[in-house]
Amino acid sequence: MKFTAQQIASFINGEVIGNPAAEVYTFAKIEEGTPGALSFLANPKYADYIYTTQSSVVLVNRDFQANGEINATLIKVDNAYESLAKLMSMYEASKPKKQGVSSLASISPTAKVGENCYIAPFAVIGDGCEVGDGCYIHEGVSVGDGAKVGNNCILYANVTIYHDCRVGNNCILHSGCVIGADGFGFAPTADGYEKIPQMGITILEDNVEIGANTCVDRATMGATVVHKGVKLDNLVQIAHNDEIGSHTVMAAQAAVAGSTKIGEWCVMGGQAGISGHCTIGDRTMVGPQCGTIGSRKGGEQLLGSPAIEAKEYMKISAYMRRLPDLDKKVRELTKEIEALKKNNK
Repeated sequence: MKFTAQQIASFINGEVIGNPAAEVYTFAKIEEGTPGALSFLANPKYADYIYTTQSSVVLVNRDFQANGEINATLIKVDNAYESLAKLMSMYEASKPKKQGVSSLASISPTAKVGENCYIAPFAVIGDGCEVGDGCYIHEGVSVGDGAKVGNNCILYANVTIYHDCRVGNNCILHSGCVIGADGFGFAPTADGYEKIPQMGITILEDNVEIGANTCVDRATMGATVVHKGVKLDNLVQIAHNDEIGSHTVMAAQAAVAGSTKIGEWCVMGGQAGISGHCTIGDRTMVGPQCGTIGSRKGGEQLLGSPAIEAKEYMKISAYMRRLPDLDKKVRELTKEIEALKKNNK
């Protein structure tokens, strides 16, 4: 399917600079552009590529000023990255969608499956399950007994939703993620560790996206809750009885220990670790490999392990780089002091 620059500009409220009839039918990074491709420029680090790219159309921010000749047609918008996301969503929605239930799928007679769904071969939907309208359930997905999946969800291959868990509307669960496995609960005894039954569930609210091989454990009692709009990357661990606030995002390998409450609009970098039984306030930014111990008030930018304010961490890092020189100076001063002591005897 092809679109002209003018059609694209009309959809995203942009201004065409160049040929409004330029056509595109695919997307490409600006440094790898080809004729017929749509690219974007948002990061100044890639600005030089706009003068050499072979892409037919490039989205740029409205304040972009060219310093040379550009062959591509430009579309100026308020935010090039957001406009690209909107266009890619439109393009994805325009693709033909599969429908129907495979004869190789296993669906309990007591399960309810909504209209316009696609159920792939070898998917399993258990007793008493409910699957909403417009869902895409791919190969090898397991929806446990009593679980509920809302409308317009996508469950990619080998997703596992344990019994009685809840998934809201418009959720995307990527391959291999596990929703509702047992929390890590064991009581030490003289003979070892006795398993504590995990009697709760996991709840994902609307518009949640869970990355590949990410685990959101069920609660010991009550529910582990991931609120609306949360985005979790691949290989993230959410432990039992956690509560993740709306629109919080976590990069790969981040982990939250049990019974912790994360606020709204928080950002967790890759391999960040959050200790258990604490509260992290709204709009906290936790840097990569950062480890928090205890609760945080919110609105902070944290780095290091244990976590401290980012500005303080940068000062400490600067001091650490100077430690070899300081050590050398201390040694020299120590020798001078010892020499003065000998001379004064």
